[in-house]
Amino acid sequence: MSEQHKPTPVSGESTDDTDIAELFRAEIEDLLVQLNTALADAVLGMDDRPALTTGANAALEVLQEPLPGTGCGAQKSIEKLLEINAKAAANTGGPKCFHFIIGGNTPASMAADLLATAYETVTYTWVVSPVGVQMELQALSWLKELFGLPSSMSGIMVTGATMANFVGLASARQWWGEQHGFDVSETGMAGKPQMPVLTSGFVHASTLKVLALQGIGRSNVQQFCRDDFGRLDIDAMRQALEDLEGQPAVVIVNAGEVNSGEFDPVNDMINLARDHNCWVHVDGAFGLFARVSPRVAHFADGVERADSVTVDGHKWLNVPFDSGYAFVRDIGLMARAFRYSADYLPSENDPRPTLGAIGPESSRRARSFAVWATLKAYGREGHRRIVEHCLDIANHFADQVRQHNSLELMADVPLNIVAFRFNPGGLGEGELDGLNHRLGEVVIADGRFMAGTSRIGKRTIFRPAFSNWRTRKKDVEEFAEVVVELGNRLL
Repeated sequence: MSEQHKPTPVSGESTDDTDIAELFRAEIEDLLVQLNTALADAVLGMDDRPALTTGANAALEVLQEPLPGTGCGAQKSIEKLLEINAKAAANTGGPKCFHFIIGGNTPASMAADLLATAYETVTYTWVVSPVGVQMELQALSWLKELFGLPSSMSGIMVTGATMANFVGLASARQWWGEQHGFDVSETGMAGKPQMPVLTSGFVHASTLKVLALQGIGRSNVQQFCRDDFGRLDIDAMRQALEDLEGQPAVVIVNAGEVNSGEFDPVNDMINLARDHNCWVHVDGAFGLFARVSPRVAHFADGVERADSVTVDGHKWLNVPFDSGYAFVRDIGLMARAFRYSADYLPSENDPRPTLGAIGPESSRRARSFAVWATLKAYGREGHRRIVEHCLDIANHFADQVRQHNSLELMADVPLNIVAFRFNPGGLGEGELDGLNHRLGEVVIADGRFMAGTSRIGKRTIFRPAFSNWRTRKKDVEEFAEVVVELGNRLL
């Protein structure tokens, strides 16, 4: 569009609806040019940017301003966004982010996710987006193949492992109520018996959060531990189930513990649960990906026998945030737990799918685009290679820890997490805990890498998790050197 035909900038005073529509259309043309450069810089520069930009607090002070009256227009707004992000960003998609368990983005998933936003695809029901709904169903079917789950299980895409656990445990709670002869989704929990929930000390905070939201209560979860790490005491769990004398209960299996990558004994727990009247829920947020590689698949043997299984996509599938998946054996329980109807909405008997009626969210973006695209682009073999690349990186980093005299492995490395600490020698356990806690803060403040501390038992540890295809051997070699460098400064 020539300069002489461009409308007045949006920041002008016009209130005419036609004018604002024309202004927005004109802005879009300029934005596409602007984004072409910005996206290229963001994606191509990801490998070279530090994990955290130092000085973020000062840079973010610019955000403390009153709401603009007329505004600066889209182009200047995006320019400012890019400027602020450059000064205060966390490069969580880059190769040096080992905090929490965060994956990268495969090229196909990144492109597809951008298109999901551009098309403004809504996946509540078929009528709103036939392609979005059918693509989600196809992607979920492929995920079941990838993870070796029964094709008869029903799935739903949600924001992440927390909401995936919400789906699985809401279905479990619905089942439990029906075992007692009532519909939890209709009558609630008031005046009803306590729903027994049994698990190990590996249970994740997101699971406890979900049970709190569902009225079960965090403190009512029974954790059976045989050591201070939280490994399962299966004999104590067996006795607790026997004491229930056939009353329904929920057993939660943790397929992947977040501090070392260990697993609950999946088959043993499911065998025990099947001897009693139990729903089995498997939290496989990242550990379910063990089933993608023959090298580690045995850790998750048996999860296909569960009643509900959850997993994150924005971890090891390497698709953009936010993306998680719940699989439930009985779709009827999902439909009753998440019943959602109104005169203007599709009927419950409509043969076309309404995904918003079997999960917690009604307003749903097209997460399926990224999932479908990455599975279509790279298939089973490509995603096996991503998983095994991360396994190799974890083992390589463990070797770096063994080679540094002042670093100490704190657990075996069964999967993609390496528990270690800085130990220069000559310090007691309490002193080492304090030193590593301070070092964790220093590593974050330094910004070259993102890796936080946690605990195994009473001991403070670092627990870098490797789930990004971008991470290279040279990155983890440098990380070991940085930890030693910063640790020595604290002595």
